[in-house]
Amino acid sequence: MHSPRWFVRGDIDGFFGLFIDNILQLMLIPVLCKDMCGFDDAFITGCILPGAALSILGGNLFYAWQAHRLAKRTGRNDVTALPYGINTVSLLAFIFLIMAPIYHQTKDPILAWRAGLFACFWNGVIEIIGAFVGDFARRHTPRAALLSALAGIALTFITMGFVFQIFASPAIALIPMFLIVFQYASGKRLPLGIPAGLLAIALGAGLAWLVRLHGAPATATVSTPWQFAWHWPAAHVGDLLGFLTQSHGWTFFSVIFPMGLFNLIGALQNLESAEAAGDRFETKPSLLANGIGSILASCLGSPFSTCIYIGHPGWKALGARTGYSTLNGMAITLICLTGGVTLILNWLPVEAILGILLWVGLVITAQSFQEVPKKHAPAVVLGLVPAMASWALVLIDTALRKAGASLSETASRFAPDLYLGGIIALSQGFLLTSMIFSAMMVHVVERRFNQAAVWAFIASALSMTGVIHAYELGASGVMNKFSLCAAPAFATGYSATGVMLLLLARLRPADS
Repeated sequence: MHSPRWFVRGDIDGFFGLFIDNILQLMLIPVLCKDMCGFDDAFITGCILPGAALSILGGNLFYAWQAHRLAKRTGRNDVTALPYGINTVSLLAFIFLIMAPIYHQTKDPILAWRAGLFACFWNGVIEIIGAFVGDFARRHTPRAALLSALAGIALTFITMGFVFQIFASPAIALIPMFLIVFQYASGKRLPLGIPAGLLAIALGAGLAWLVRLHGAPATATVSTPWQFAWHWPAAHVGDLLGFLTQSHGWTFFSVIFPMGLFNLIGALQNLESAEAAGDRFETKPSLLANGIGSILASCLGSPFSTCIYIGHPGWKALGARTGYSTLNGMAITLICLTGGVTLILNWLPVEAILGILLWVGLVITAQSFQEVPKKHAPAVVLGLVPAMASWALVLIDTALRKAGASLSETASRFAPDLYLGGIIALSQGFLLTSMIFSAMMVHVVERRFNQAAVWAFIASALSMTGVIHAYELGASGVMNKFSLCAAPAFATGYSATGVMLLLLARLRPADS
């Protein structure tokens, strides 16, 4: 019987690439959670990162075993394991759109963390359900609707959000950023096959030390010195189950559901990408492992879901097979369980590797236009608008809080220069609104007015129940408003639009 090797030379190159992708997420967790969610370094190092490590390790080992089994069954030596790790987009969405708002409203970091566990858990449940019904959802949701909503987050919270941070530290961040973006865009192979991400990290670290040697201030990512210690993961099922009975998490289901759907569709697309490269993995076990990884993370204290990464053909082209996945899981686990992320952040400013995130944002945004028919481009653009409103609200709220004011105190002063009410309404449930806008536009462009009407009536129902557009402005900021008549003006408007679309479907085309 054919016995493929567990490790080959190409696994080293694949390991460095996947490891850099994974370590970037781990570096973002303490940087963003400390500032946005009030988590202290000890809580992140001792609770969140160990839970994240085991979810990453379990998934990497499964996908390595899956690839090895496929190679053994088919008698091949060129099967490459699916890349796997923490989902970048979900990480940012859960921080900016769920945990941070709860923390700013309540000033309770534990409550914000539990909300993240809740979101991560349901994300995993959606992925598991998707293992059985994912193809149905994919068939009935236009690709432009899914991609534009994802691109909205990529363009605002990823690209614009981090490009400002890069240009605030040009001495450290500018050269690594251009190296990553230009090498990834051109595909030009670097000398000795050095991964661009690894070289960017080395350059960023070197530039940071040069800045410090010349007496100029360099960004200090963390203030806690690293000390070797084992941080074993612990079960936090009680925190998760207790939160299921509270209202805080359910108010953010308009964020959780689209993100779960995005992860599901993304996993299906990545499985197709792997099949196109020659490796056909079974859909159901691949998606089940993906969802179980997210649920495991939530039960062990990590509020960040996992996913099958894009890029399988790239790792395959490097010669990576199964060993790169196993190595990545083991290295990430060792770093997390020993507090190694703090060590990395002590000598490497996060600005040095933000170019990778910038590239991710550019690719996701560009893909939303490239992977849809040309005539669907207006639908993609329309879908970007709600995300821009949400990002604008974050900027306004952040500026006011830093100035010692609040939205409730200053809302009446914005008009008529800035229609703050419209910004808030459009930002509430913006991921679902983005999908609906794009889906309606796609069907209208294709003159499928009946299908467009269905999406309009869906928007009406979501508005009436407060899932989208409805809000209350209180002392702690924007609050979700769920009721049987939460946003009647929007509900009426969408219903009227649906009726109009039904009438258009019955008109004789002028060009027939």
